[in-house]
Amino acid sequence: MKGEEGAPLRVICAGHVNWDVTLRVDRLPEPDGEACIADQYQSGGGSASNVAVALAGLDASPLLLGSVGRDENGWLVRRELEDAGVETALVETDGETAVKYLVVDDSGELLMFGNDGANEAYAAADLSKRQLTAADHLHLTSQRPETAAELAHTAEEAGLSVSFDPGRRLADRDFAETICRTDLLFCNEREATVLREDGFADAVSTLVIKQGSGGATVFDGGREVYHPGFAVDPVDTTGAGDAFAAGFLVARGDDLERALAVGNACGALAARTPGARVQVEWRDVQALLDIGPSER
Repeated sequence: MKGEEGAPLRVICAGHVNWDVTLRVDRLPEPDGEACIADQYQSGGGSASNVAVALAGLDASPLLLGSVGRDENGWLVRRELEDAGVETALVETDGETAVKYLVVDDSGELLMFGNDGANEAYAAADLSKRQLTAADHLHLTSQRPETAAELAHTAEEAGLSVSFDPGRRLADRDFAETICRTDLLFCNEREATVLREDGFADAVSTLVIKQGSGGATVFDGGREVYHPGFAVDPVDTTGAGDAFAAGFLVARGDDLERALAVGNACGALAARTPGARVQVEWRDVQALLDIGPSER
């Protein structure tokens, strides 16, 4: 996937825009248990904005559609995205910017708590025709099903390819119409099980299953391609799947093997970085590619 005549790939990312509060603990406690907080930090988050930031670091041209509140966290989110080089189409509301609370242990595994806040206050109509027609691709993440479906429909009419990463709430929301308009679907192994049970696994031309430290597999027509990923010491796996999606989208125009390798490299870089958001750079991706994948 490339922009016209060598121009940067123009990707519209639509979905959640959060402010994340992360607690690093010695272990994830059992019910009625206790853990020791070793560190804490705050940064922007939300799947759509994470993908947009990673795309900017990979020399693409992202436009982020989402919504935030008119509060301090909303201001912090805007400033961070601007510093990362992400163009935004953010709807402001009187509600609070969504805040997610993440608890991460020493192995990089996490628990997540949060409120929706102003996260889904935007609508498909908040994306202008000019913005849509100037793009090459639409990437959707978790959001209101009716908004996702309408965005996918307008993108399809405009001749854009569409990818979708429905995330953790796949089993709780009816994304059937969006999935049927999706060219490329990202999911993890748990979400893939839900898709197969609902009969949607074969509804898209390309299905990518993210397998964490186990790499990733892509099913494209009758073809299955696997990449084992890269061996890194995880610090925080939050946002690793979003970084993977950005890498895969940027490299997809080359071939599936390279797209998986670049995606896994971006995910590995995110996993060894604190926080949900990482602005990966090609030099760091290439360094992992030169080392080669981990052995299984």
